[in-house]
Amino acid sequence: MLAKGRRENMTLRDLYNLTAAARGHWVLCGSAERIADTLQLWFDEHAADGFNVMPPYFHEGFEDFVELVVPIFQERGLFRADYEGTTLRDHLGLARPANPYFAA
Repeated sequence: MLAKGRRENMTLRDLYNLTAAARGHWVLCGSAERIADTLQLWFDEHAADGFNVMPPYFHEGFEDFVELVVPIFQERGLFRADYEGTTLRDHLGLARPANPYFAA
């Protein structure tokens, strides 16, 4: 936080507001394009392999992300448009284990 404050010429109040608002989490704000670019950069540079989206308010904040950022990821081939099946196992491409009580 100290390095960020110095780099961005932040006041103690700025640092406090950033920390208090984000509850210690990384804050990313801006246009949908900027958010998509930043998340993609982190992904492409192997700085992250996924993200937890924590909108500032529910449910509209989450809907904004889904309606504005996710389509950008889909256009770039970074986020699926459809699912492979109806279960999590199907989505992850995992084989269904044999049922010892039922012969297939």
